[in-house]
Amino acid sequence: MPPKAHSTQPLTVKAYRGDAKTLLAFNLPDRASAKDLAGFTIQCQPPGQPAFYLQNNLRFEVPGQHAQVATEPATSSINAPFHKFRWLHIPGTFQGTKPTFGPNVYTVTPRFFDGAGALLPIDRGRSVSVTVDVQPFKTKGLELGFTRGFMQSQAFVHHFGLKAVLRPKGNELQFDTSAVSGTNNQGQTYTFAEEYDWSGFTARAKIFGILNEVLNDKSLHLDVFAYDLNEPDVIAVLLQLAKQGRVRVILDDAALHHSGSSPRPEDEFEALFTKAAQRGAAILRGHFKRYAHDKVFIVSKNSAATKVLTGSTNFSVTGMYVNANHVLVFNDPKVAAKYQDVFNASWSGNVKGPAFLQDPLSAATFNATSKLTPQSEITFSPHASTFAEQILDGLVARIQQEEKTAHGSVLFAVMEIGTGTGPVYPALQKLHENQQIFSYGISDTTSGIELYAPGKTTGVLVTGKPTKSQLPPPFDQVPVIPGVGHQVHHKFVVCGFNGNNPVTYCGSSNLALGGEESNGDNLIAIHDGDVATVFAIEALALVDHFEFLDRSATTKPKAPKRAPKFASKQQLAVSAGWFLSTTDQWAAPYFNPGDLHCVDRELFG
Repeated sequence: MPPKAHSTQPLTVKAYRGDAKTLLAFNLPDRASAKDLAGFTIQCQPPGQPAFYLQNNLRFEVPGQHAQVATEPATSSINAPFHKFRWLHIPGTFQGTKPTFGPNVYTVTPRFFDGAGALLPIDRGRSVSVTVDVQPFKTKGLELGFTRGFMQSQAFVHHFGLKAVLRPKGNELQFDTSAVSGTNNQGQTYTFAEEYDWSGFTARAKIFGILNEVLNDKSLHLDVFAYDLNEPDVIAVLLQLAKQGRVRVILDDAALHHSGSSPRPEDEFEALFTKAAQRGAAILRGHFKRYAHDKVFIVSKNSAATKVLTGSTNFSVTGMYVNANHVLVFNDPKVAAKYQDVFNASWSGNVKGPAFLQDPLSAATFNATSKLTPQSEITFSPHASTFAEQILDGLVARIQQEEKTAHGSVLFAVMEIGTGTGPVYPALQKLHENQQIFSYGISDTTSGIELYAPGKTTGVLVTGKPTKSQLPPPFDQVPVIPGVGHQVHHKFVVCGFNGNNPVTYCGSSNLALGGEESNGDNLIAIHDGDVATVFAIEALALVDHFEFLDRSATTKPKAPKRAPKFASKQQLAVSAGWFLSTTDQWAAPYFNPGDLHCVDRELFG
């Protein structure tokens, strides 16, 4: 579905549908039309609920000198317009933890200063409204889901406090997730399950949707590829299915997940599973040449596969609730059957690399396109070196094609680009140097970072591992997350999301030659504009968020005077002297062809 575009001259608003979220992009045709621009007011009307204005963290220094709606706080966007030309709205971020799905009406109004720098009253004649059916994403028989993650965010701290934990003390594999986990800053208690529901977002919903579907229908059977496996409620369902003889599990046994002297959580699960298993249930440990790295559920009925869940999300507490991850559900028997073939070949080969390399599946590209699945190709590793190189070279060639295309774009979120072999990582690392395309990327690599530089069109490359972040008022500090290997665990690259030939590369593959040669993985290429848009929005959210954290990690703001213990964000901003500007100079970069903000406005708005 292309973005919805509505206009009330001179303003145009485009609304891009994401996975349970909406990207709003605004455009004014030239700098003259942005003269005295004070920002944008955004109102949201959810279905069956009162309309509300999105909130700013900043306000004007002297609100009384500006047009204000007395019934709204000074930081409401009707009183303090946003100084940005796009905004991502994620229901459930601040307005309660439960998102409201359905038709949301967004009304965007450009706001202006008078000649003396005072905000003028809102002119409803300038407003543009657009209706977006905000839902978990689905196209044909393909569903997408994303973890919310973002433990290092204002929204997480708002809901769960700075000292939130995701597991009880001790190393119990199984525990009651309905137990109280902590107390937030408002004095409200919350459970592990409530944390999990918010942080796991739509990916968690897809994972448990399949698990519960199989559990509640005795005619269904589940085959599982798992790498990390310690999420307590996932484990509970798998053990129930083992007791009913309706599940097989291939579980990684590389050193990270197996030890004879100090059992890992996966070893504990294996013992519990073996004890519970009835006829028809079985577990097999293995790691191909290095890892059994797939994260897959295959549902079958009467021995015929019906649907499959795959992606980058490990079935673990970290994978589902800390990492930024994605899942895909193919409600397509053709695709599910191919994954079933891979599972059976891996099982019969005892999850060994040499055995799988002898199977034709290792050297084939599966055309998954059908009436139920957008144009897609899938490969299953490990591969022989020549075929692995061919796959990754093809991805790099597609990136380079975008670099040669007018108004080209590449957006990506990849766990690691600082190490590893193959051509993809170097291509992504150097992408921001090309000033001819829009590039926006994030990984957990902490070197080679390129933040937004005013007056340049170079791309942005940020890290998901900010260190020693000290956020300025009015922002809450965010938690340090010790012992977590990655916050960005995605493995996706989006080329030309709004062009004529969009493609998204995703799945469990780390996009490195070593992994393609040694791991059990699946790499998916989807040629679909709607899918590309959803992944592009995910990249935008991650890059914008972590760029802010990265900047606060490298540029320490001057410490404000000590504020009262219970000071609000707005009070802290006032004490630090952080206010909205009263000129239109904030908008100038958006109309400077030599600035990335201008490229951004033209690409999205």
